[in-house]
Amino acid sequence: MKLSEYFDHVKGKGVLATADAKGKVNAALFARPHFLSEKRVVFIMTDRLTRKNLTTNPRAAYLFMESGEGYRGKRLYLKKTGEEKDSGLIQDLRRRKEYREGGKMDSGPRFLVSFQIEKVLPLVGEGIRRK
Repeated sequence: MKLSEYFDHVKGKGVLATADAKGKVNAALFARPHFLSEKRVVFIMTDRLTRKNLTTNPRAAYLFMESGEGYRGKRLYLKKTGEEKDSGLIQDLRRRKEYREGGKMDSGPRFLVSFQIEKVLPLVGEGIRRK
């Protein structure tokens, strides 16, 4: 199954982790990524700490844990490639009806932040093995 199909069909919770230029880490709940291609994703962001960190350090990790029993999911290792402020594409990409129709929106600008996927690992395993 393609990665884009996986995220279209599998339900779960996601966390996007970033760090600032000095290495101070932040983690925040995020919706599933929007796929522009199998190697390029975007996230819709407000102007908060996650986005601020990405202005000084383009690297991020997205952890996705599938709903249900067990520890299944994906880890995406990402590098920021660009962003657009208040892009018209944001409304088209929104998954939740109440956001698409103009309700429940936080005030302030929205940013469409794009990333190159550098590595994909399962939620558990396939990391560096220690001896």
